[in-house]
Amino acid sequence: MKNKISDSVFNVGILNPNIRIADVVIKTNNGTSYNSYIVKGSDKTALIETAHKDFFQNYLQNIEEVISIDEIDYIVMNHNEPDHSGSISKLIELNPNLTIVTSPAGAIYLKNIINKPELKIKVVKDGDCLSLGNKNLQFISAPFLHWPDSMFTWLVEDKVLFSCDFLGCHYCEPYTMDINITNKEAYLASLQVYYSAIFSPFKKYVLNGLSKISNLELSFVCPSHGPVLTKDGILFEIIEQYKAWSDLQKSSTPSIPIFYCSAYGNTELIAKAISKGIKNQISNVRIPLYNIVEHNTADLANELNSSDAFLIGSPTINKNSVTPIWNLLSTIDAINNAKKPTATFGSFGWSGEATEQISSYMSSMKLAVFEEKFKVCFVPTEQDLKNATSFGEKFAQSLNI
Repeated sequence: MKNKISDSVFNVGILNPNIRIADVVIKTNNGTSYNSYIVKGSDKTALIETAHKDFFQNYLQNIEEVISIDEIDYIVMNHNEPDHSGSISKLIELNPNLTIVTSPAGAIYLKNIINKPELKIKVVKDGDCLSLGNKNLQFISAPFLHWPDSMFTWLVEDKVLFSCDFLGCHYCEPYTMDINITNKEAYLASLQVYYSAIFSPFKKYVLNGLSKISNLELSFVCPSHGPVLTKDGILFEIIEQYKAWSDLQKSSTPSIPIFYCSAYGNTELIAKAISKGIKNQISNVRIPLYNIVEHNTADLANELNSSDAFLIGSPTINKNSVTPIWNLLSTIDAINNAKKPTATFGSFGWSGEATEQISSYMSSMKLAVFEEKFKVCFVPTEQDLKNATSFGEKFAQSLNI
């Protein structure tokens, strides 16, 4: 794939329309792309990131349609995750004179990813510049977007920002520019899934990143995945969407969602009784009840991670909680949910280990787990439901809301 972005910038990346899961957990219903860009200056040439190693031969062909490997001087690594750095070893085998440009954290990670002690690495910091002759690359530190090593690269003369994963998404169409997207609805859905999985734990850093590029006169934003965003296309729409998703203002109404699975309706009865108890103590509160199997996990994850507190209810089957519960728990943003209040409950038949297992897991994630667990054997009696309401009241009393 050879696509000209400007007189000196070319996309030589790879399309992967068939992938359906990225990084183990991100659904990629519309495939993805591994974008890599060549920047030609009058004196030097830089390659901005590389592509997944599984596609190296096609990737090499794309590069050589633009320039010989021997003529590339630098590989700029905005981020060193293997889908970005996977082809470095083979490129260095073909051109041992290549210098890798990366952030201080990136230099540490890259040595352990590539496992080649003889790597030629140039470490750059925020504001540093690299001259290619008539073209200049300026580096913008962007930590936790979405690794500590992340940075942006700004091509000054062409007004092109290479934004790494930022403002990108796992989406694949056989076109480079956003103006050619044929299914915008699918693209925006992929954008939201990508943001939720990659950037939602780092909303403060997202806003910092947007602030850092706010004074740039952007013509193109070239991400590592998905279409190139253009000033005449949807670039500024996507920036506004990122701002909206990253809004740190809390609602004046506290949110305490209750998530549960219920094999025969018993855990659901407990959930409703607990909700009643919380409302008895906190009048101005939002308590949505979610039967997990009836909702999209990404939507539930957003609800959980943006809540003021939450509860998890599960039956015990085969001495364990059930799979949908563990799937939801795996989406907990451990960074921003540290010390968030939570509690567990459930109905069981034979043994009842689920509530303790869930509590133990959430404690390991540094959440503030309510010491008391509420569980009932089989079908809750009227007294059990009164006790569940009392449990909800006690949980509410423990909250600083």
